[in-house]
Amino acid sequence: MLARIILVVLVFDAIALATVELLYLPLRVGAIPFPITILLAVVTTPWLVCSAAELGGPRVLAAVPLVMWLLVLGVLGVGGPGGDVLLAADWRSGLLLAGGTIPAAVALGRVMARS
Repeated sequence: MLARIILVVLVFDAIALATVELLYLPLRVGAIPFPITILLAVVTTPWLVCSAAELGGPRVLAAVPLVMWLLVLGVLGVGGPGGDVLLAADWRSGLLLAGGTIPAAVALGRVMARS
């Protein structure tokens, strides 16, 4: 029962992190782009996957935070609030997707290899 509650909290964290990372992606310091949320995605998405894997149960549940993170980026990024496109077609969007997905996929691969 506790593991399910923790998994729900991890999914909520993935949703909140994806939202924050997407909304603060166009952050600038003066005229210089400062996409600090890419670093946040690189650190947090593998952590969410590893934390979900430590809960026990089927190893496929470790992928749930990553899938939710990608789903939120897709829904909010392409058809954001009011129909706005928050995931712009530039280098920052590509780095956010790669920075969140690749380290989490590597962590998920390690989790799946252990089973």
